[in-house]
Amino acid sequence: MTDRIEVAATELRPLLEEFIMWARTNAPDSDPELVGPAALWHRLAFSPDLGTWKRSDLRNLLLERMPKVVEDPDAAADGMLPAVDAYLTFLSQTGRLAKGSDSLADLQAELDDVEDEFVDLMEELLEDSEDGDDDEGADLGDLEPFADRLAALDTIRLRPDVELAAAARRAPLIAQARDLAVWVGPGRRVGEETLLTDAEVEEALAAAGLPRPETDGPLSDVVPQLWNVWNLAVDLEFLEPGEGGTVAVQDDTAEWPFDDDEDVLDAWMLGLHSVDYGDPELDDEDLTMALTGLTRGVLVRLLLAGGSRDRDELARELSEAATELDELGSDAWEAAGDPLAPAIDWLAGYGMVEVDGSTVSLTPLGTEGVIHLIDDADIEIDARPAIESMTAHELLALSAELPEDEADAELSAWMQLREPGRAATELLEAAAQDESDALIRVQAASVVGTLGEAAVPAWAAVLDQPSLRPYAATHLSQLGVEGAPEPTQDDTHWLILDMWTISAGMGRSEFVSSLRDIGDDMVKGLLEVVWKIPHAHVEELLDLISQVHPDKQIAKTARRALFKARSA
Repeated sequence: MTDRIEVAATELRPLLEEFIMWARTNAPDSDPELVGPAALWHRLAFSPDLGTWKRSDLRNLLLERMPKVVEDPDAAADGMLPAVDAYLTFLSQTGRLAKGSDSLADLQAELDDVEDEFVDLMEELLEDSEDGDDDEGADLGDLEPFADRLAALDTIRLRPDVELAAAARRAPLIAQARDLAVWVGPGRRVGEETLLTDAEVEEALAAAGLPRPETDGPLSDVVPQLWNVWNLAVDLEFLEPGEGGTVAVQDDTAEWPFDDDEDVLDAWMLGLHSVDYGDPELDDEDLTMALTGLTRGVLVRLLLAGGSRDRDELARELSEAATELDELGSDAWEAAGDPLAPAIDWLAGYGMVEVDGSTVSLTPLGTEGVIHLIDDADIEIDARPAIESMTAHELLALSAELPEDEADAELSAWMQLREPGRAATELLEAAAQDESDALIRVQAASVVGTLGEAAVPAWAAVLDQPSLRPYAATHLSQLGVEGAPEPTQDDTHWLILDMWTISAGMGRSEFVSSLRDIGDDMVKGLLEVVWKIPHAHVEELLDLISQVHPDKQIAKTARRALFKARSA
């Protein structure tokens, strides 16, 4: 069997490599890596011909074979069906879907039919895997056990970038990392067993402003904080490995703190995962491992408590958690003396917590950081920019993801902080940022459309922008503005293409339903003309209609229109 797998994998490799290249442009949201196992087992179990795909084989592959061989059920549940869909589309569009295969539309219909069952199977595998783990490998920093409580938190408002950048500039650990990197210089040779000689360690401690510990042994063995700052400098890209066993300071390191807020926050985010350096380091490696994740455990517990905790209460809770997670947890806690001390010191040095007496609190920068860590762990949490600092684009993007009543509340609160004319200008400028984003454009136009005459200057200002002209002309005409251009037929067609784009983004069945609502005759008529419109998604939409429309004549008309659009 191993030989058969190797042969099949060799046959598949060129095709999969071409698919990966195709997907970058045509299916950027899919994960081509998930196609490999499915294509391989299709070749092994169902068809020696790489291009022959049948509905029944596809069903058996996904529901019978893949649950036995999939390595990451979580990733498969989220992305395998879209990836297979993209792969089948690739085969069809490149002429590789062999004669004798079921049609692409039928294969995609089968994907729709098996989706719920496939996801259920993957979730069962995931549950079985988690049950079998018995918390093996879990540590004090695991966020998953807190997922439900995090999701239940009230909306968390994040502070404006200007405030966060100002706080990041004051973080002493980043200044230490800068000073250490500047001391390293443009090309310092490092050793294999220990990076620096004891003489160099003394210089490095002085450069970073760290105390020199007393020791009878090698100095490099008793300066964990120096090595943590060194690693932070690497994380921040202040230090970079060079050739021939050297490290070098990067050109702009000495300029920290940077002038540009975005550059400051980008750098701070690069070093965010340095929170792990705050975990206690003990002489015994097993005891050290028992306290792994302690610093992240501090952060998540502070957030769940509304931002502040009594230090002693926090210590008791984490001590109990360490004991529950690891049989050495209690011994490790006792051996560390005060395990919270290094964790809180590091977090304070990175600007994430502050201590007032016996109270430990998250700073706004700390809240921003822990939200990013939670997001990295794919855990849901309701965190939004502060209303007063939210840009129009952030507002529109957020509103698209919220229930209607919550979106209306966000819009209302945002609008109250601006006079109507300024709000209209900001919203339309946001809509103009990306011509391919029909949803943002439609949302912006809808809101600005409620502002009446106050929005006239903003509408007039975007008449020369192709993606917004249809909306501007329509609203200016409705307002009876003298000299305003009348909406053209092309403007109407652009509006239709925007609505089709949004509908297509909601799923195949929703898209087909929206086409049916228009009526077959009108769709057929539109297909004869919309191909001429220079809309970012016109070819994609025509291709989709040709694949999914149940009326074969309309699908044929769409294919003809797609050819014209590509030839124009």
